[in-house]
Amino acid sequence: MPTEMAPRKSEATQLPRRAPRRDESARRTPVLVVEDNRVLRDGIVAVLKRHGDLDVSVAGRADAALHHLAEAPPPPGVVVVDASLTDDSPPALVERIREAAPEARVIVMDLVPGPEDVVEYVKAGACGFVLKDASVDVFVQTIRSVATGRDVLPPALTETLFSQIAQRAARRPARKAYGSVRMTRREQEIIGLIADGLSNKEIAQQTHLSPHTVKSHVHNILEKLALHSRLQVAAYVHRTDQELESL
Repeated sequence: MPTEMAPRKSEATQLPRRAPRRDESARRTPVLVVEDNRVLRDGIVAVLKRHGDLDVSVAGRADAALHHLAEAPPPPGVVVVDASLTDDSPPALVERIREAAPEARVIVMDLVPGPEDVVEYVKAGACGFVLKDASVDVFVQTIRSVATGRDVLPPALTETLFSQIAQRAARRPARKAYGSVRMTRREQEIIGLIADGLSNKEIAQQTHLSPHTVKSHVHNILEKLALHSRLQVAAYVHRTDQELESL
């Protein structure tokens, strides 16, 4: 049974486990699961506790999650948020999580969110998405991938979101979409490829650049746009295109 942490202040709980050796503890990824459905929460806990590289805590409410972020040593590396939370707006919660723990990377669980939902979550700071009907292996791998700095979308979402962004980008010059930000031609090209869903390796192959050079360009793009992830770049493209269409 999970043991209660700070019962007078928070409903966030931590799973019991044997005391880890120092080298084991250093390799674990702290994960906070924010889920108000007890049955689903207990199921997620049962799945994740079987994986020794994940140090799992749970919170049944948004305020409990925020309290945990403020009090937990160390803060979670990954926070999994259910898009169906009833006590708060999930996008607003994602934004507050990022404010409370800027280093935390947020994964949103949902049934089948539409492109507009994805853009809203990405703008709030989400770094990954996982469908509620995903397999256990996909669920765990999504957590591990996001923890290492990758942005993760399920294939179905990639097809819907990024194909729409790519179609919009193809209908107008890139310089119009990014006229308010000084970008090199190469950076404009790479922004379009990011929005098309390509990885750094795929961008390197298509542009005949080294992966290191692509990574440097992506870093510069994030800096210029004051963004934090590749998904936010895609959301930026999507939002800018909508603004242009309304002119």
